[in-house]
Amino acid sequence: MKNLRHILLTAFAALGIASCTDILDKEPLDMISDATVWKDPVLMDAYLAQQYDFTPVLVQDANECITGSWTLPSVSATTDFNAAMYRSDKLGGQFATTVISDEGTGGVPSGAESYKWSGLTIGGAPIIDYYELPYKTIRNLNEFIEKVPNSPMDPETAELRVSEARFLRAFNYFCMVKRYGGIPLITKVQKMDDPYEELYPKRDSEKRIYDFIISEMDDIAEPLSRTVDYGRPTKAAALALKCRAALYAGSIAEYGKEQLNGLLGFPKSEAADYYQAAFDAADDIIQEGKHDLYDVNPDKVQNFKDVFLVERNIEIILAKQHTYSDFYSGGNGFSWSFCLAPLPNAWGLGGNYAAPYLELVEAFEYVDGRPGTLDRKAIQQGLWALDDIFGGKDPRFFASIWMQDTPWPLAGTGKVEFYRGLIVNGNIIDSPTDGHEGLNSQGTQAANGIRTGFGVLKMVDETKPMPGDQGREGQDYPVFRYAEVLLNYAEAAFKLNRTDKALWAINEIRERAGISKINSVGDLTEEKIRHERQVELAFEGHRYWDLRRWRIAEEKLNGKNISGLRYILDYNSYVAHKADPEHNKLKYQLEVTTQAQTGGMNFLESNYYFPISLTRTGVNQNLEENPGYN
Repeated sequence: MKNLRHILLTAFAALGIASCTDILDKEPLDMISDATVWKDPVLMDAYLAQQYDFTPVLVQDANECITGSWTLPSVSATTDFNAAMYRSDKLGGQFATTVISDEGTGGVPSGAESYKWSGLTIGGAPIIDYYELPYKTIRNLNEFIEKVPNSPMDPETAELRVSEARFLRAFNYFCMVKRYGGIPLITKVQKMDDPYEELYPKRDSEKRIYDFIISEMDDIAEPLSRTVDYGRPTKAAALALKCRAALYAGSIAEYGKEQLNGLLGFPKSEAADYYQAAFDAADDIIQEGKHDLYDVNPDKVQNFKDVFLVERNIEIILAKQHTYSDFYSGGNGFSWSFCLAPLPNAWGLGGNYAAPYLELVEAFEYVDGRPGTLDRKAIQQGLWALDDIFGGKDPRFFASIWMQDTPWPLAGTGKVEFYRGLIVNGNIIDSPTDGHEGLNSQGTQAANGIRTGFGVLKMVDETKPMPGDQGREGQDYPVFRYAEVLLNYAEAAFKLNRTDKALWAINEIRERAGISKINSVGDLTEEKIRHERQVELAFEGHRYWDLRRWRIAEEKLNGKNISGLRYILDYNSYVAHKADPEHNKLKYQLEVTTQAQTGGMNFLESNYYFPISLTRTGVNQNLEENPGYN
């Protein structure tokens, strides 16, 4: 649904003009009465459209809201819906979890540290707060769910629209429960004269919230099978949300622990039931046959790029749509490519607002199945053509990450120039102001001190990150895609000892990627399933939450040195390559750079749940704080 805010404002404006016919009995022109909305199907549809706009979760299921980070002028960062949308969708939030997980760090130094959640940490662990906004949206959705069935809207359309509202409500609850555990479950419109315990409710258990989400998706899946508008939830989207939520619940039951008298966690004995629910939901999507892996282009690198750039393809189950219209002026564009691509872009900086770690680069295997781990001692000796090290890697690597010599059509040389240093007569020239025979000592993209020597290419539109295109990109952002469903299916199947099913799903993904299959069920392990998930879903916001639900965030995030590569260009190879590029490759001296993880991450056991906060428990004394925050 494109530019939903505009739809609503247009409808409201039209009604306001119509209400002025009697000059002696004018109604306010800047508002519409509650009674009027629920008598007009057009306004009801516009009201629901606004709830999509008020649901930043539909930007990315991992980065819905960044309280207190990016703000618009003259708006409240904690209360204004549009400010939340700006932070989560338009500029930075859509890749936030990349830089607080083990995928990458902030890139350009000018914004990296503040972007690493300065002032938004508990015990050193970054938090992505998301509490007040969804409850405001949930109240609106509850009102819609209550009033539409008795409205003039025709019954069949009413059932469909109410099902959409229930989907959005469940999505909001999912994004809250994975942060806080048990929260108050509110499914009716609260009124000022309601009893105290309803106006100031206690927290329901984590289990009850997950069960509610799963049950809601079971109820609305069939009505949503009538959805025809792209961008609205379908039956497959409902099943995908059920699948994701049930998988999270199964993981927390298996790896977590019950706390606060059952308010947090699940009985371990119930893990299999949730895995079964996730398996069944994924299987329903698979058997329905409306979605499949996108596999059109025989060029596997371009094919994987196109999964995210070819709109409305068979793999996308639900997408957040954007238009090539300036969000600063009320449009629905966004800034993924603008922030992540190399130069030329991003206010003249180097782009690269999220810089992948060398460790993630090594997670991508070679096409023949060899591990991608590098011999770090060996590669730092002598000179190397990059093809000699990275040639033959998983095509998803080349579609997801850019580095030195990556083709880049907008650069003056047609490729990324990331090198920092020039070898001339055995000496290294690395001052930015120096060079040799007209060749700069640093590549264009290295001029701003890029951190790891790598950048995010996934979902980047190579035609749209030019200066001035900020907020005007139009590619869709996938909320659910079929590959995630297969990965969920594989993980759940493995937990249920259905290893044959798990192997089939993993090999479907590997075959589409263009790498060798896993030979047999005996060769498939839980670690391999997690590994496949890491590389297939890189930079889509899943990794941070996967580490949390598997309860391995402390292992993966704490006390880790993170690595990158420095490329030092050999001048002699440059001369030879310029004379005969077909037969002479550029060569580099490589240096593995190591630094402490940006932001001083210290993930504590208590951080598996975010704090309810003193502010909220002070307002509602029936709310119990999560362990470790009192």
